[in-house]
Amino acid sequence: MTVDISSGAGQAELAANVVLNAIRHPVIMVDGEGLISFANWEAESFFGASRDHLFRHRLDTYIPFSSPLLALIEHVRERRAPVNEYRVDVSSPKLGNERLVDLYVAPVPDQPGSVVVLFQERSMADKIDRQLTHRAAARSVTGLASMLAHEIKNPLSGIRGAAQLLETSVGDDDRALTRLIREETDRIVSLVDRMEIFTDERPVDREPVNIHAVLDHVKAVARAGFGSPFKFAENYDPSLPPVFANRDQLVQVFLNLIKNACEALGDQANGEITLSTAYRPGIRLSVPGASEKVSLPLEFCVQDNGPGVPADISPHLFDPFITTKINGSGLGLALVAKIVGDHGGIVECDSQASRTIFRVLMPASRDPVAKPQETSA
Repeated sequence: MTVDISSGAGQAELAANVVLNAIRHPVIMVDGEGLISFANWEAESFFGASRDHLFRHRLDTYIPFSSPLLALIEHVRERRAPVNEYRVDVSSPKLGNERLVDLYVAPVPDQPGSVVVLFQERSMADKIDRQLTHRAAARSVTGLASMLAHEIKNPLSGIRGAAQLLETSVGDDDRALTRLIREETDRIVSLVDRMEIFTDERPVDREPVNIHAVLDHVKAVARAGFGSPFKFAENYDPSLPPVFANRDQLVQVFLNLIKNACEALGDQANGEITLSTAYRPGIRLSVPGASEKVSLPLEFCVQDNGPGVPADISPHLFDPFITTKINGSGLGLALVAKIVGDHGGIVECDSQASRTIFRVLMPASRDPVAKPQETSA
């Protein structure tokens, strides 16, 4: 768009462009034919395309034909009056899943048929709400684990000891039953031990950590075992600052996420897991133990090309005891949510067929230099 700044009208148009580009929400103008005739900088990021590219396409290239947004635009054209609409789903193959927005749509008086659309994304606010729900669920497991440790583990020890004694005095046929008793009691004790992790409310011992050293270590562990059938790829930002975290707990987080990805891939022949890191403009959250709101600019992702998370499971994915695995306990992702939450971060999942991304957002270290760490080949 060329602007003649020598005229008063040109200066006004230039000022309008500056104002619209300063707005931290996507803003577009759609003409009477449905073509995108204006887009601010934020709209480029929202649609994943440059303005030059956007100007050559109709809005329905990016928004499904059945989208409520297109009907809302027609409604505004007919009424010639602005309309607000809340929690509108504009998800599409090009925009991705979980694109929930609030909309302000208004007509352009001096351009009949044209409308301006302002998008205000709701997805991050909703994901934060889910994080709070996950943390509340983890707290409920804390009380349950404390009770189980006392009321179940002690009797189980007696049952296991009795089965061991019986094993020495019974025949071969019955010995299989005593072994079954021991194995099942061991399995229950192991489950209770895993739940006891949720009872640890001590402050996290944190320091500057090189996230790439952590990811390389976890990748090496996975390749040597459960991840050996699959291809691993990396997309790292080498300039990323250290993360302020507990290294051992980060290893646990990404070990769980990569193991989860491998199990989702199953026997898939072309299974691939991509690890990525990036620096993003972080949201600011109030976290326990911090007097000021904390920014979360560090983004770490584990992506797989598996079948995706079932739609009915997705909203509850990080809740305890939620699992799609036949023999799963449903505690792995709940533990991930607890550890990330204890660090003042958030974890989220975006899933569709052939692309599932677990995204961890964490605070950067206050110390600019991370301590040297060994990496695994």
